[in-house]
Amino acid sequence: MADKTDLKKSLDAYQAKKGKFRVVDVPDLQYLMVDGHGDPNTSPNFAEAVEALYPVAYTLKFASKRELGRDYVVMPLEGLWWAEDMDSFTVARDKSRWDWTLMVMQPDWIDQGIFAAAVEQVRGKRKPARLDDVRLEPLSEGLSVQTLHVGSFDAEADALARMHDEFIPDNGLRRTGRHHEIYLSDFRKVAPEKQRTILRQPVAGPASS
Repeated sequence: MADKTDLKKSLDAYQAKKGKFRVVDVPDLQYLMVDGHGDPNTSPNFAEAVEALYPVAYTLKFASKRELGRDYVVMPLEGLWWAEDMDSFTVARDKSRWDWTLMVMQPDWIDQGIFAAAVEQVRGKRKPARLDDVRLEPLSEGLSVQTLHVGSFDAEADALARMHDEFIPDNGLRRTGRHHEIYLSDFRKVAPEKQRTILRQPVAGPASS
């Protein structure tokens, strides 16, 4: 039997160290995605998004192993986060104003055909409330700055401030895409102070004058 692929270990974009900011070139990747809005701690949509993503992700894994002979480790949950006023995200932390896209990265051999079949398989067994909102879509981030945060989500503000206000401008860069978090720990099971999260910010060189 072929070895099980673990993209979390083989992709440089999933490597980060606590207290270290690093510029990485993130390749184009594809994800299962579900969009939402509001406080992740209280919004029913957030829990329903997670409940829709993982049955599809595991059904795809088993279909890939069975039909394609390619087994892989299901990737961790990830999220894109933004707000109309980004101060409500980075400073005030007003979670009721946040928009988000929850994601689970998929290997490049997973295509729309096998994805559609997996959705219908999940629908036949149990239909998560937001199953019809799950999509398979590419994401292009490219040049990005990232670091590893260990601790609760509410304790991210200092690392984000140093990333946004110091490291990025000090290196002649500017923010471009949406704030990206990769949840290496399952926040449903791991104590907040032990949670490991990669914080990523897509960037570009300075705007031309």
